[in-house]
Amino acid sequence: MRRHASLALKLAEKCEVVPVKQGYEETHDDVIVRVASEWRCPVATNDGALRKRLRNISVPVIYLRQMSRLEMEGSV
Repeated sequence: MRRHASLALKLAEKCEVVPVKQGYEETHDDVIVRVASEWRCPVATNDGALRKRLRNISVPVIYLRQMSRLEMEGSV
């Protein structure tokens, strides 16, 4: 468990928070879909409706499967 936590922290250190403007009528999911389609970057989510929207515009989706495995739909 300690090794997994250490690896997760190292991965998180490489990430960067990017401020994104949300339109007046946009939901959080709308913003995720818009930014992912513009940047062509994969999205990690378990939200079924969001996964379907992202698949429809050919954005790779990473999701948790069987509580211990990550799976990716699409290609990077």
